[in-house]
Amino acid sequence: MIRVGIVGASGLAGGELIRLVTQHPELELTFLGGSSNIGRRPAELHPGLRLDLGLTVEAVTEDVADRCDVVLLATPAPVSAELAARLADRAGCVIDLSGAFRIRTPELHDRWYPQVARSTELADRFVYGVPELIGDELADAALISLPGCYATAITLGLAPLVLSLGLDLKTVLVDGKSGSSGGGLQLRTADLHPLRNGAIAPYAPTGHRHAAEVSDFLERAKPGRIGSLTMSAYGVSHVRGLLASTYVFTDDSVEPRDLQRAYLRFYKKHPFVRVRRHNETLIPVPDPQAVLGSNFCDVTVLPDSEGNRIVVLAALDNLVKGSAGQAVQALNLRFGLPEETGLGMQPVMPA
Repeated sequence: MIRVGIVGASGLAGGELIRLVTQHPELELTFLGGSSNIGRRPAELHPGLRLDLGLTVEAVTEDVADRCDVVLLATPAPVSAELAARLADRAGCVIDLSGAFRIRTPELHDRWYPQVARSTELADRFVYGVPELIGDELADAALISLPGCYATAITLGLAPLVLSLGLDLKTVLVDGKSGSSGGGLQLRTADLHPLRNGAIAPYAPTGHRHAAEVSDFLERAKPGRIGSLTMSAYGVSHVRGLLASTYVFTDDSVEPRDLQRAYLRFYKKHPFVRVRRHNETLIPVPDPQAVLGSNFCDVTVLPDSEGNRIVVLAALDNLVKGSAGQAVQALNLRFGLPEETGLGMQPVMPA
C-alpha cells in the first residue's frame, strides 16, 4: 500500500482528497495535517464522511515524511510554498494543489502571486501540467504542481490545436463560469447565499491567474503557439462545476471534420477526457452538471465560420478533475498504477 498524507484536511479539496484516497484500493491514509482544526476527526469537518479512520488533524512537522510515501498539499499558496521548502528534500513525493509553483516564469509568478515567496531553484524542480499532457514526466517526479481548475479545462481544450495541429493561435479569449466551491471556505460577503444564489458575478472580468499559467505552460510547448490569451471569469450559483468557453482566432485554415478528428485522436488513449458532439445528448454539452462527482473533462470543438473563429468548450468538476481527482490521477502515474485506479466513479446527475 502507498502511504498518503493530506495537509489542509479541513478544506473542500482536503475533504474530497479524503473521500478519494479512502476508496482507493492501493492507498492508505496515514496522516491528516492542518493548523486551525488540530485534534478534530474527518467526520467532524466533513459531514458526508462518517469514517472512523483512527486519525485526527495534526500539526505538520518534518517527520511527516517518515509516515508517508506521498504528501498532498491542499493548502493556500503561501502555506504550500513554505511546506514544500521544508518537505522537498525529505518526502519521497510532494503533490501541491495550490498555485505556489504553477507559473514557472519568476516575473509572471510575482505578478499573479505577489504574496507567495518561493525560491527559483525550488520552483524549477516542480513538474507542472495536466496528467494527459505530461504523463511520462510524472513517473519519476518528486515534486508535482497541479494546474488550477480553470487552467485544466482551458489547457485540455487547447492542447490538440497547439500540440497536434500545430496552429498559430493569434488571439485566445476565455469566458469562464464556476460554482462557489471554487473559492474554498473563506467567508466573503459576495458569497453569502442571498447575494450568490441566482447570480452571474463578474469577479475577474479583465484577467485571471489561471490564464497566465496556461500561457506559461503552452509557450514552452511545440509546435503551435499562442499570441495572446486573456480571460474573464464569472461566479454562478452552482456549488460544483465549471465551464470554460474558449474562443480561438487564427489565420490557419482547418476543415471542420479535421478539427473533430484531431481531438478524437489526441485523447483516444486518455480515459478522463470525453470528446463530445455538442448535440449528442438530451441537453447541449459540455455542461458541468454532466460531469459532477467524476474525474471527467468533457470537451467539444466547434468551427464558427461566421465569426472566423474556433469555439472550444470544456466542462469539469472543479473539486475532482480540477483538484483532488487530478491529484489522485497524478499519484497513480507517479507510482506506476493505471491512471484510472480509484477514479472510476461516473457522474451524478441531476445533482
